[in-house]
Amino acid sequence: MSEKITVPTLGESVTEATVSKWLKSQGDKVLADEPIVELETDKVNIEVPSPSNGILGNIAVKEGETVNVGSLLGTISSNSNPEADSPKEIKKYNPPKKQIKKEPKLFNEEKKLSSKKINKPKFNEPVLKLEEESLNDDDEPLILNEFHTDDKILKKTSKFQTETKISPAARKMANEANVDLNKISGTGKNGVILKEDIMSLMGSKPSPSERKLKHGPEERVKMTRLRLTIAKRLKEAQENAAMLTTFNEVDMTDVISMRNQYKDEFQNNYGVKLGFMSFFVKACVIGLKNYPSINAEIQGDEIVYKNYYNISIAVGTDRGLVVPVLRKTDEMSFADIEKNIGDLGQKARDGKITIEDLQGGTFTITNGGIYGSMLSTPILNPPQSAVLGMHNIVQRPIVINGNIEVRPVMYLALSYDHRIIDGKEAVSFLKIVKESLEQPKRLFLNI
Repeated sequence: MSEKITVPTLGESVTEATVSKWLKSQGDKVLADEPIVELETDKVNIEVPSPSNGILGNIAVKEGETVNVGSLLGTISSNSNPEADSPKEIKKYNPPKKQIKKEPKLFNEEKKLSSKKINKPKFNEPVLKLEEESLNDDDEPLILNEFHTDDKILKKTSKFQTETKISPAARKMANEANVDLNKISGTGKNGVILKEDIMSLMGSKPSPSERKLKHGPEERVKMTRLRLTIAKRLKEAQENAAMLTTFNEVDMTDVISMRNQYKDEFQNNYGVKLGFMSFFVKACVIGLKNYPSINAEIQGDEIVYKNYYNISIAVGTDRGLVVPVLRKTDEMSFADIEKNIGDLGQKARDGKITIEDLQGGTFTITNGGIYGSMLSTPILNPPQSAVLGMHNIVQRPIVINGNIEVRPVMYLALSYDHRIIDGKEAVSFLKIVKESLEQPKRLFLNI
């Protein structure tokens, strides 16, 4: 007797998916509710569980093929052992618990080693040499052993330990140039690596990258369904909107000061870190309330004004960019915002984000600063009419009361649909965000 595995309902307006990965092979034993196949939709990945205990029989659809809702994926055959599924003891899949990997301790933290007194090592144990590192141009050798883990130049042969010698000048040069010292033969006395040995590498031709050696000069990889959807939606955003970007800068001194002053107390009280994003969400809500068109969208020949504030937060994952929605942000505290952003971000990175998490946004915030971006023009997230781009915080000279001071400054960018939002509204919105962040106490008073 066998039971069918079918494609479940995938969500509103989603009718098909791609079989991205079979988590079990034909003939494997499976438990009820245990994930057996992963489907990729336009927006999220979905794990399809086993409908019952048994053995995975026929696999009807291969990886990479497209399926519709209700399509047959495979079958589960009942277990041949009648005692395995006894009604007295029904087995059910329980997700494995995460194990915390303990790092081995190389040193006893309670004991302090002195360079004057070193205990005699036991047989076959590595000798710990405590020698100060010199950064001068002297070519006296510095002995490295396996406890100098940053250099990773220990060489071992059978049961015996061989130490590689390197001069301080050569070591400094190698670290700056990220040179693998294992591939260098020293020309100094007793095989000491000198700075001349490092400099000689400048005339050698670099070897091809590992990726080129593995895949050749070019490689073709089929785009994932998520990447195809991202490409399609971004192109539509450019074609269907009169997109324009306006810029401003914000002095982050008071936000940073306020965050540093209260971050420990905040975490102790609410169990979550106080980040910058909650300040920006609060500032944007104030701006959206003052300029409703930025929180609106076009539907046909009508403008739909949204009197709720669901802010989409862009999250980068290994699979691509997803934009989960933070709902009713105007009714949230700083702690609520930080907790919800943390939960949504973790779900996105774990591939557990749902379609419902991605729907209903009215305005988007994206933070390219975490990747080091100084300035960019963010693209709209249809059908929304505006998106705010955050960037990195850099110490810059600015004029304060006629004096030049160095302050932490972030550049802000607001991209907007000029069909519905006038330049005056966009500039004024960004000005409110700037003023709210430069006087963060206003965020608590909602003014």
